Amino acid sequence: MRIEHVAIWTRDLDRLRDFYIAYFGATANELYKSCRRPFESYFLTFAADGGARLELMKLPQLLEPAGPEAVGYAHIAIAVGSRAGVDALTAKLRDAGCPILSEPRLTGDGYYESTIGDPDGNTVEITA
Repeated sequence: MRIEHVAIWTRDLDRLRDFYIAYFGATANELYKSCRRPFESYFLTFAADGGARLELMKLPQLLEPAGPEAVGYAHIAIAVGSRAGVDALTAKLRDAGCPILSEPRLTGDGYYESTIGDPDGNTVEITA
């Protein structure tokens, strides 16, 4: 078994899709629009071989987020392959005005990572 995908809600599909394409090399499928309810989504793939996917989902009415430490989604982690990759992408995101939540570092559980907030404020770990 494997996790097929993780999904997150957004109010702006295009902005979030473009962020993950520009900074994490994701590719997106065509926009899906439900015929039964006002629901739209994109699937983003993070590997050429069809690896992990992230679904971005939108409804006209979404509740405000519960906060950074509430039951449910905590973060996603995207591996960039090396410590130099973590450092470079973190610097690129900083230069673009993206919030850096934690600078590149070696964590107690053995990851070399930084943590950023995406355009909707979702926490993303960038790992080696």
